[in-house]
Amino acid sequence: MKVLSQTSKYGIRALLYIVSHPRVNEYVSIGEIAKELGLSFHFLTKIFRELNNEGILYSYRGPSGGVALARPADQIMLVDIVLALEGKDYFDNCLLGFPGCGVEKPCPVHDFWKEVKADVKTHLCITNLAELGDKITANEVRLFD
Repeated sequence: MKVLSQTSKYGIRALLYIVSHPRVNEYVSIGEIAKELGLSFHFLTKIFRELNNEGILYSYRGPSGGVALARPADQIMLVDIVLALEGKDYFDNCLLGFPGCGVEKPCPVHDFWKEVKADVKTHLCITNLAELGDKITANEVRLFD
């Protein structure tokens, strides 16, 4: 089952790269992030534009430019990223894509998906970038293939 779009997956991975490779008062090059994670530079730029618009990233153009977190990593929850990239109505959507899916006109997986969505949302709301970045830095989890 595909719960997150490629956009959200790449956005989360890229932000975790920034968190796990801290540079004091420096921006991280989008080219560096794209190369290290094996992502398209142009696609990543579009993702970062959305994250910038939502106040998750700052971006700076120029030779020493790139991107940096707009607020501390422990204040950026995964739900912030998902909603910025998937849309504010992400948790309101039907898994099968049926318009108007709800209690009165449920799809075949409505009850199941309602429970799964609530559980996923809860976990995304309580997990921040700093926690995950710490696990990457401690080599408890991997960020690369």
